[in-house]
Amino acid sequence: MTDTLFTPCLADALPLPPRASTLPLPAVNDVEGERLPSQLPEVIDAHVHIFPDRVFEAIHRWFEAYGWPIRYPFHTPEVLSFLFARGVSRVIALAYSHKPGMARALNAYMAEVCRHEPRVTGLATVLPGEPGAVAVLEEAFALGLSGVKLHCHVQRFSPDDAALHELYAACVAHDKPMVIHAGREPSSPAYGCDTHALCAVERIERVLTDYPGLRVVVPHLGCDEYDGYARLLERHDNLWLDTTMVVSDYLPFPSPIRMLQARPERIMYGTDFPNLPYAWDREVKTIAGRGLEEEALQAVLGGTAKALFKLP
Repeated sequence: MTDTLFTPCLADALPLPPRASTLPLPAVNDVEGERLPSQLPEVIDAHVHIFPDRVFEAIHRWFEAYGWPIRYPFHTPEVLSFLFARGVSRVIALAYSHKPGMARALNAYMAEVCRHEPRVTGLATVLPGEPGAVAVLEEAFALGLSGVKLHCHVQRFSPDDAALHELYAACVAHDKPMVIHAGREPSSPAYGCDTHALCAVERIERVLTDYPGLRVVVPHLGCDEYDGYARLLERHDNLWLDTTMVVSDYLPFPSPIRMLQARPERIMYGTDFPNLPYAWDREVKTIAGRGLEEEALQAVLGGTAKALFKLP
């Protein structure tokens, strides 16, 4: 197999979409801690990526060219040993496919990682619209995977596309959460699609309304439509968000830290590790330093993820 097969959207990176891009962005040479502070409650990272080696390497090349410099160009064993050695108790592990026929191999890899490391809760992936998509999910759930990860930018779909309906129904039938990158940002012309046309608060609200039994997680607090996603949290009990990268004061948008204080029981700490341009603990230090009540801090840093994914 060629590297192009494993490189998200590179084969079709041009022409540019009509929207302005927030990427690429620079690295930050900030200081990193050796461990999480001992006074913190349990920390579960709800947004960690793991892939087979060649896929990881291709993704890192994509980020270096179009996203940001990768500070931790690790393979899976290094990803997990790094985080666990620094005090993270569990990780929710995510992968995504971008070509038909790729998901089964990624799901088998994820299941194997979970078998060897019980502190990893692994999610499946599938390409919406690929032949046998529901069968791919059924097989992944049979392997013990705990949900599904989709990415509207990389996989080039809208959350309310018809191809998603059978996947949503499968998740409801198996009571598995769906993590779906449905926010408009961060965006890049290298995706080869207009992410603002694909993604919108209204599209996710249609999904939440049509599938009230589907537990939906939108990463990055719905970047950049923070106010819209804050409203959805109040309207829909089947929506969760994660903090990944957007409370780190790195992306060129105002930090939506207020969302953590409003609904901490529906917000999860996540990092995007290892695909980071700054210190691994930048985001957790930001969250811990914002004066959240102890109960809210406990929920955001671990309790919400533990409840959603039914962790021991």
